[in-house]
Amino acid sequence: MPLRILTLNQISPRGLERFPAGNYVVGADIADPDAILVRSAELHGTRIAVGVRAIGRAGVGVNNIPVEDMSHRGVPVFNTPGANANAVKELVLAGLFLAARNIGAAWLFARSLTGDDAAIEAAAEAGKKRFVGFELPGRTLGVVGLGAVGVEVANSALALGMKVLGYDPQLTVQRAWQLSSSVEQGRSLEDLFARADAISVHVPLNDATRALVNEARLALMRPGGAILNFARAAIVDEAAVLAALDAGRLHAYVCDFPNRALKDHPRVITLPHLGASTGEAEENCAIMVVEQVRDFLENGNIRNSVNYPDTVLPRVPNTTRLGVANRNVPNMVGQISTCLAAHGINIADLLNKSRGECAYTLIDADGVLGAELLAEIRAIDGVLSARIL
Repeated sequence: MPLRILTLNQISPRGLERFPAGNYVVGADIADPDAILVRSAELHGTRIAVGVRAIGRAGVGVNNIPVEDMSHRGVPVFNTPGANANAVKELVLAGLFLAARNIGAAWLFARSLTGDDAAIEAAAEAGKKRFVGFELPGRTLGVVGLGAVGVEVANSALALGMKVLGYDPQLTVQRAWQLSSSVEQGRSLEDLFARADAISVHVPLNDATRALVNEARLALMRPGGAILNFARAAIVDEAAVLAALDAGRLHAYVCDFPNRALKDHPRVITLPHLGASTGEAEENCAIMVVEQVRDFLENGNIRNSVNYPDTVLPRVPNTTRLGVANRNVPNMVGQISTCLAAHGINIADLLNKSRGECAYTLIDADGVLGAELLAEIRAIDGVLSARIL
């Protein structure tokens, strides 16, 4: 029977075509799906079918997905870190130039000019002094969060001649290899704010990052600084930013999240959530999420899940694969192995990984695994989901 994929948003056909037509049925009206693909659709408060084995987000942020609930059901939630990094990086760099050269306000001024060409030219010359900006070389950019986007922003800012401070206490080895050695480490957020002329935030929204840019940290910045936020609106305390702009301490705020308080402020440039809005980024995200979800459904492998550990095991030929999601408690692998032994099943290969409260086990077993064995494994206290692939 073909696997059923429900799409809750427009997902690029370049990604969906990676589901083989004979083995998958894909669409927006699929009932009882095996997996869900989503971009911005809100899943909180939505009934998610019992048979759903995976949710794939064609993007990075997963605030629209009930991740904790899915963890308790043994359902991995996938995202696509890095697939839209170049698109966001380019917009951040554009934001830097918009802020430094007062381009938004200058453009509005030029569009407001009236009269014949001579009058417009005279008014433009008389008014341009209001929009004197500054150049980027020699200025310091602080980058908060050195994931896929933050690393690209930091490296590109260096290429523009800027000094760059980076802060990320959870910097991975993979991203550290990609980061230029010329990026200086900020000792703390307070240290970074005190030394930067502009700050760009690239962190997920959670309890630790909500209002990360706040009144106390803004007070540490050099006069005339800029804040760039293409991550999540609530990472910035907007009231504190507006107060700093009105007091003349902050030069500009550039963000991707318009609202009534921000959209008409003369020192704010707010865009309509354009960070990943390029054809290339949408294709990259779709291809990446489809490949991840397909590998999980077909082989049980997990790559880029936000709630379960990366678990990739090459298949042993002529074996049957078992995938088990469980709570991260002692003796789970032992109990699963005991069930297999009781049925006379030999384990050819096994991989167990954990992440926080969740764990995941892949087993390649000699012989056929039957429904009775699967039922026994599912009945083990702590097993959240189990399936034979």
